[in-house]
Amino acid sequence: MPLSQAQPDALSRTYATSLFELAEGEGGQSAIENALGELEDVLELARSDGRFGEFLSSRVLSADARAASLGRIFEGRASDLVARFLQVLNAKGRLSHLPAIVASLDQMVQERFGRVEVDVYTAEPVDADELASMREQLGGILGKEVILHPYTEAEMIGGLKVRIGDRLIDGSIASRLRKMRERLGTHGSAEVRARMDRVLDADDQ
Repeated sequence: MPLSQAQPDALSRTYATSLFELAEGEGGQSAIENALGELEDVLELARSDGRFGEFLSSRVLSADARAASLGRIFEGRASDLVARFLQVLNAKGRLSHLPAIVASLDQMVQERFGRVEVDVYTAEPVDADELASMREQLGGILGKEVILHPYTEAEMIGGLKVRIGDRLIDGSIASRLRKMRERLGTHGSAEVRARMDRVLDADDQ
């Protein structure tokens, strides 16, 4: 059974809540954020290493055999809290749900500590000053501390796209041209429509 999709559900929220409360009791906000960061590292390893991903989700391997391997893998590399949590998930047969559990924990951290993660896509790399300005403006709009993740998409022809959770706010030039072309419909200038088509066709290549 492959790792589940990172879509929070009732089961993932139950496990995430337990970890959140345990971490809070051990060290407050820093312990919670450290646990989240460690689990995100585990997921990244599972995504980049197919054998490790299969190890976490395989039904062929017994829970006892996997428990011993988990101990060897994470001893000295993860906090006791995260190591114990992974062992609990293994014993309950829930390791394949780790992506959804981590997504649920991330939501809780953002809601509790007033933070929101935002992905920003631009045609070219953005320098530190511009990123700081974006972060400040978005923070003012959202009323939260913004954790900004910049990405570059070479196929964009300008502007920017902002993703907040599942919501994509597309402010790229290509998007605006497409909307303008739709508004022109059959009533706009054939020459203008043809120009837009050429730009968009080039952008899509």
